[in-house]
Amino acid sequence: MAEYQAPLRDIRFVLNEVFEADKLWQSLPGLEGAIDAETADAMLEEAGKITSQTIAPLNRNGDEQGAVWNDGQVTTPDGFREAYATYAAGGWVGLGGNPEFGGMGMPKTLGVQVEEMLYGANSSFALYIALTAGSTLALDAHGSEELKQKYLPNMYAGTWAGTMCLTEPHAGTDLGIIRTRAVPEADGSYSVTGTKIFITGGEHDLTENIIHLVLAKLPDAPAGPKGISLFLVPKFLVNEDGSLGERNAVSCGSIEHKMGIKGSATCVMNFDGARGYLIGELNKGLNAMFTMMNYERLSIGIQGIGCAEASYQSAVAYARERIQSRAPTGAVQPDKAADPIIVHPDVRRMLLTMKAMTEGSRAFSTYVGMQLDISKFAEDEAIRRKGEDLVALLTPVAKAFFTDVGFENCVHGQQVFGGHGYIREWGQEQLVRDVRIAQIYEGTNGIQALDLMGRKTVANGGAYFKVFADEIRGFIADNDAGQMQEFVQPLAAALDNLQQLTDLVIERSRANPNEIGAASVEYLHAFGYTAYAYMWARMAGVALDAAEDADGFYQAKLGTARFFFQRLLPRIHSLSESVRAGSEVLFELDAAQF
Repeated sequence: MAEYQAPLRDIRFVLNEVFEADKLWQSLPGLEGAIDAETADAMLEEAGKITSQTIAPLNRNGDEQGAVWNDGQVTTPDGFREAYATYAAGGWVGLGGNPEFGGMGMPKTLGVQVEEMLYGANSSFALYIALTAGSTLALDAHGSEELKQKYLPNMYAGTWAGTMCLTEPHAGTDLGIIRTRAVPEADGSYSVTGTKIFITGGEHDLTENIIHLVLAKLPDAPAGPKGISLFLVPKFLVNEDGSLGERNAVSCGSIEHKMGIKGSATCVMNFDGARGYLIGELNKGLNAMFTMMNYERLSIGIQGIGCAEASYQSAVAYARERIQSRAPTGAVQPDKAADPIIVHPDVRRMLLTMKAMTEGSRAFSTYVGMQLDISKFAEDEAIRRKGEDLVALLTPVAKAFFTDVGFENCVHGQQVFGGHGYIREWGQEQLVRDVRIAQIYEGTNGIQALDLMGRKTVANGGAYFKVFADEIRGFIADNDAGQMQEFVQPLAAALDNLQQLTDLVIERSRANPNEIGAASVEYLHAFGYTAYAYMWARMAGVALDAAEDADGFYQAKLGTARFFFQRLLPRIHSLSESVRAGSEVLFELDAAQF
C-alpha cells in the first residue's frame, strides 16, 4: 500500500487561492498579527512531515495490536506514546487554544487542514488529540477563571488529555434521561456518581492526567435536558500548587472490542463519588457541551475526508501499477502482457469519484472553518451573525455528508484493488472499517439530517438556508459569463432545486410533522451535493484564471470539476424525488409487519 503523504499542494490551493485565508485572518481582530500566509505555510509543512513520517507509519500496527485493557489500565499500541510526545512537544495539541493559557491561538481555517492530515495518517491516534482539543474549547468558553488557569495550560501542552462523557448504557441521543448524579459538597465541589460508555480516550498511557468533562444531574434538577449540568472530573486531583494529588474515584471498567479504530481506547468509565467541579451554570450543561460538540462534529466529519484521501492515494498508486487486460481502445503498453487498470472506464469512474468528492470536501471543510473564525472573531455584528447562522446550518451537513461520502470513497478505494482490497496487508480494508464509525458517533448521520431539516431549516422558516442561498446567488450573478457558465449554470439549477425542496418540506410539515424526518437524509445529501457544486465552481474559477500550469494541476482541477458537474451532481435528481414522495409510504406498515 502507498504510504500516506499529506496533500499539501491541494491544501495550499484551497487555503490560499480559493479562499484567500490570509486576507480573512488580517481582517479579524484577534487573528491579525497572530498568523499570516508565510507562517501558516511553514506550519502546514511541519504538520505534513510529522503526520506523514511519524504518525502514519503507526497506523497498521495500531489496528493489529490495538489498545489493551488490563485491570483498569489501558496501554496504547507500540509507538503511540513516543509519537504523541513528539506531537505535543511541537505545541500541536494546543493549536487552536487560547494564548492566555498557553495555546497557539491559530484559526480554525488552519486547524481543519491539520486535522485532516491527522485523520488521514492515523484515525485512532488523531482521536486522542481531537478529544483534548474539544474539551479545552468547552472549558475555555464556559469554565471559571480558576478552572481555566488550573487545567488549560497542561492540556494545551499535551501533558494532560481531555474527554467528553455523555453517553450512558440507556441514554445515547436522548441525554435528558441520563442517570449520572452530582451531589454538592461543602467545599463547593460535587460528588459525581454514574457510568458512561463509549468514552474515547477515557483511559490511556499517553499523558499523566486525564480531564473528563461529565454530564450529570443534581438530585433536585429539572427533568429532561433542562436539568443537565457539566462537571470537570480529573483522573488525578490537582493540588493548589498545580502538582498531581491523589487518584480520584474514577476508573475504566473495560474497553470496547470494535470493528475499527482499534488503537483508540473506547472506554466504559465508572464514577464512584468522584470529585468534580461545575463548568458554567447549573442546569446549563448541555449548552456548554454543545460548544465542544459543534467543533467535534466538524472534526469527525474531517475524519471522513482524511480516510478518503488516504484511500485515494493508495488506490491511484495501485491503479497505475496493476496490469490487467487491455484498454478498450487498444493496447496502451504493448510491450507488456496487459495495460494498467487505470485505463479502464470503471476504474476511472471510481478514482474520479474519490478525487472529486474528497477535494470538494476539503474545500467545504475550509469554508466551514472560515465561518467558525468569523463567528468567533468578527467585530461587525452583521458579519458575525452571518457566520453564526452558517455554522449552525452547515455543521450537520459537514459531519454527515463528509462521513457518508468518505465511507463511499473508501469502499471505492477498496474496490479498485479487487480481491487485494479485502486483504489486510494492503490497508484498504482497515480504512473501510476505521471510517465507518464516523457515520455513527458524535450524533449519527440520521440525527444530523434531522437537525438540519428540523431545527436548522423548518423551525426558522428557512432563515439560515436563505443566508447560504443568497451568498451562492451573489456568486452566480458575479460569474455567469464566459467559460464560467459551464459551472455556474448547473450550480444555479441545483440551488433552485434545493430551494424548492426547502419550501416544500416547510409547507408540508405544517400539516404533518412526519415530513421532516421522512425528507431529512435525502435532503441533507441534496444539500451536500449543491454545496459541493458551489465549492467546485469557486475552484474552477481559480483554475481558469491561473496564469501558469507547468505541472498540470489546474487542468486536472478543471477536469475533476467537469466530472463532478456531469456525473455526480445529477444525483440530486433521484434524491429530490425521494423527498417529494413524502412520508405516507413510510407508515403503511404496522410495526408487526416489519
